[in-house]
Amino acid sequence: MPPPDSCGNPIGCNHAKRVYRQPDVAYARAMALAPILNWEGLGLIQGNGWLFQDIDLAIGPRDRLALIGRNGAGKTTLMKLIGGDIEADRGKRAVQPGARIITLEQDPFFTGHDRLLDFALHGPDAPPRHAVEAIADQIGIDLARPAISASGGERRRAALARALASEPDLLLLDEPTNHLDLAAIEWLEAWLQRYNGAFVAISHDRTFLERLTRATLWLDRGSLRRKDIGFGGYEAWMETVYAEEARAAEKLDARLKLEAHWLQRGVTARRKRNQGRLAKLGEMRAQRAAMLSPQGAAKLALATDDAKSKAVIVAQGVTKRFGERAIIKDFSLRITRGDRIGVVGANGAGKTTLLKLLTGELAPDSGTVTLAKTLEGVMIDQQRSLMAPDKRIRDVLAEGGDWIDVRGTRKHIQGYLKDFLFDPGLVEARVGTLSGGERSRLLLAREFARPSNLLVLDEPTNDLDLETLDLLQEVIADYDGTVMIVSHDRDFLDRTVTITLGLDGSGRVDIVAGGYADWDRMRQQRQQARAVPKPAAAAPVAAAPPPQRKARLSYKDQRDYEILPQTIETIDAAIATAETDLADPALYGRDPARFAALTATIERLRTDKERAELRWLTLAERVEG
Repeated sequence: MPPPDSCGNPIGCNHAKRVYRQPDVAYARAMALAPILNWEGLGLIQGNGWLFQDIDLAIGPRDRLALIGRNGAGKTTLMKLIGGDIEADRGKRAVQPGARIITLEQDPFFTGHDRLLDFALHGPDAPPRHAVEAIADQIGIDLARPAISASGGERRRAALARALASEPDLLLLDEPTNHLDLAAIEWLEAWLQRYNGAFVAISHDRTFLERLTRATLWLDRGSLRRKDIGFGGYEAWMETVYAEEARAAEKLDARLKLEAHWLQRGVTARRKRNQGRLAKLGEMRAQRAAMLSPQGAAKLALATDDAKSKAVIVAQGVTKRFGERAIIKDFSLRITRGDRIGVVGANGAGKTTLLKLLTGELAPDSGTVTLAKTLEGVMIDQQRSLMAPDKRIRDVLAEGGDWIDVRGTRKHIQGYLKDFLFDPGLVEARVGTLSGGERSRLLLAREFARPSNLLVLDEPTNDLDLETLDLLQEVIADYDGTVMIVSHDRDFLDRTVTITLGLDGSGRVDIVAGGYADWDRMRQQRQQARAVPKPAAAAPVAAAPPPQRKARLSYKDQRDYEILPQTIETIDAAIATAETDLADPALYGRDPARFAALTATIERLRTDKERAELRWLTLAERVEG
């Protein structure tokens, strides 16, 4: 087990259900090597003041770093400084001789390139063509496509192929999961787990960061903190830092300094409130699961008029085709007032089509979609261009006035800005001066103010920081109407929706009470059921069994094959219990021996689980053979 200061704090080793990762030998050796990149005394002036000042940063050969910070804190700017794309006003940057640093930009520049392949192979540092084409084939992108007509997802894949094929020593990832579907995100995670170099990732995708990172860089109010914990421990670490600062401010009796902490105090309180909301979400999912079951469907058919009046959208036997392909087949669902619907699936699987069918924008080929007469929807899509850069925030929210009507309630614009984590003093700021994430937050503030009883959110998490995602979850939870969300953000869906509609591209729509994790669990169970053949029908007495059938599995093998799935579930439960105990922030100081024992137990249980899974898979292959 690493010494206490190597993981920083037991808070960071695990948080809630987060995975504890003990550094392996290769990682420990790499940490002892000279850094790939080193910044000393980094400073950058932006506007009338310092954006960063006196920042020291070293990135080692095997670092897996999450770069965290609020929208507007300068994360992308810091990433450009690390990559050498812009010059600092102060400080010294040193790069290991021969080291290759590659950046996957959030918005790659495709102008001047006829095809996606031309973009992927341009410039003096272009990767080999065969390497680019190999990765493009794995992530499913046709590089012969014209760049001008390529979608955001296709452009993102082309940029990804270029970056990964370059074999970088340090990979800088700015929102790498934006515009990627779930299959591509999972492929990228697997690639990065095998990757031998270092990377720094800016991402709003909590699941992505939790699975991959081992240390966290926190950019906050012009300073940069580092903690050798994965993202799973970041929130506990952040709240500890804010609590310490608040205590220090109270001791100094500095009113101004205390006022500067209104945002942080609000975020901490919001997270505590969200625990109650998550519990309520679990209850709603359980109720919805009963309604979706066969018995629940039968009861629903006999529902009272009052219950029927709660239905806002009713789809019955809906089918939609484009040419010979059935995008949606025989889909039925009753959506009631207050439902939070998540729509997931690969790009091209039919998510947008399903959304248009449910909102009445598109007519089905067969079946019916009935919408409540009182339904009044608001669509929040990925288009940020609707807000002109020369407009003031006051113009966008309140048409130049001081007051805004928020779904029937009159609020002062400065108070409303504060609700959406803006400094109230920004009321006169121009939209063009805001970061991409701040523009997204402003768009949410404007759209949520409009009167509606149906919200349709298309990839709402793109460009948002983690604190804004917490806020968005809170606003959705408190919204009185129905919400439909198309998103590839797995953690956001798990925290938000009551029903997940999963599309696999075949026309079938899975209807699952719960979030992304519930749908993914159902998919895996279905795949396992397909992998294990069903027992063959009893053969006639006269028919002789195949010679090898009787000796296919020994008694012990057959026994292991039957009981190992339950054993694996038991081990998973034990790991979860141990990780929950290990999440106690005071455990190490109170009982270091128990902390060490829990750490060793988790490692042993994981080894046992891997051994059991390998044994079961081997037996399953023999059964299938």
